[in-house]
Amino acid sequence: MKITAVETFVVDAGWRPWQFVAVRTDEGITGYGECSDGRMPYSVVGAAQEFEPILQGQDPLAVEARYWDMYRVARQSPGGIAAKAIAGIELALWDIKGKALGVPVYSLFGGPLRTRQRVYWSHCGSSRASNAELIGVPSIRSWQDIIDLGHEVVDRGFTALKTNIIFPGNPARTFRPGFGGGEGSTDGNIDNATLDHIRTQIGTFRDAVGPHVDIALDLNFNFRTEAATRICHALEDLNMMWVEIDMYEPQALREIRDAVRVPVCSGENLFTARDYRRYFEARSMDVCMIDVPWNGFANSKRVADMAETFEVNCAPHNYYSHLSSLHSLHLCAITPNVRICEIDIDDVPWKDELVTHPIEFEAGMAVIPDRPGWGSDLVEDVARAHVWKPGQLPGYWSGGRR
Repeated sequence: MKITAVETFVVDAGWRPWQFVAVRTDEGITGYGECSDGRMPYSVVGAAQEFEPILQGQDPLAVEARYWDMYRVARQSPGGIAAKAIAGIELALWDIKGKALGVPVYSLFGGPLRTRQRVYWSHCGSSRASNAELIGVPSIRSWQDIIDLGHEVVDRGFTALKTNIIFPGNPARTFRPGFGGGEGSTDGNIDNATLDHIRTQIGTFRDAVGPHVDIALDLNFNFRTEAATRICHALEDLNMMWVEIDMYEPQALREIRDAVRVPVCSGENLFTARDYRRYFEARSMDVCMIDVPWNGFANSKRVADMAETFEVNCAPHNYYSHLSSLHSLHLCAITPNVRICEIDIDDVPWKDELVTHPIEFEAGMAVIPDRPGWGSDLVEDVARAHVWKPGQLPGYWSGGRR
């Protein structure tokens, strides 16, 4: 079997783009991988196309060799866009290998340890605050809407949720200076009014879902060390699943973890075990988040294995399409130290149409399929029907509206 072509897709997923790689072979098997980047999508797929000349005519089943071929081309720029492009292709190669052998990808890595995985409803309320009309759900106009959403989470069988900082209103908005612009947006400070608002929001969710549903708050890159510490302190009596903090300095994250009584989750922005090792050695995080579409499958497994030696649990970072969810669920299937898996429930209404087999849920758990490869293919006609316009800003850059 030989690789004949690499094709890419940039899909308009409402308020952000999704990116996919299709690797074609001379035996008619196509493998699919997701490598979504919400801010520089055409840079990622452009990098993926740059690898096509060194992949054509090569054996797709020798996945590790193909990975190192690509890594050596990009090794002077080993992270970021190059890493995501490599990951998308590598994920597609594992799909080819699974299909060729008639087994799910997790079987190639010794799995499964589990056939279902507990998931949490991610961006709970955040997506509705900015994009309710696109999703086809009520917006977040008041605290009562937060209460109603919390009841919906419970009624639909989910046992955990994650939210961002939301300001109900007409229009509602989310707090994202770390990804936005304007004067003062780089400072990473917190004022008393915003601190009180955060506590009210999480407290409202807690009252709505009751004492047993897990709640996480994602602070992203919005705050520096002192501000993130103050926020964590303000939430210490609300039984948080975790507070998620993105930082490129492991010692600063360790300072926060040492100072607070809430679990700290981090890592979604890191690439390969080289990056994660510094954080594990510094004991910077209680929960390690791994982005499979950005790291690829074998690298994600290496990170999870390393986390296990430090007695740290992992939680896949997964706010993309169903294909990404399958990448993440296959990682959960072979990983003995899983905390929980992320998944977006509120999404564009045609999300299920983009793949041949959407994710199935049972009582807050996602079913891990046993079909060959990832267990689902990209529906290319649907991908081509929803093309992300080059140069278009993602919705969260402007508060959710395009």
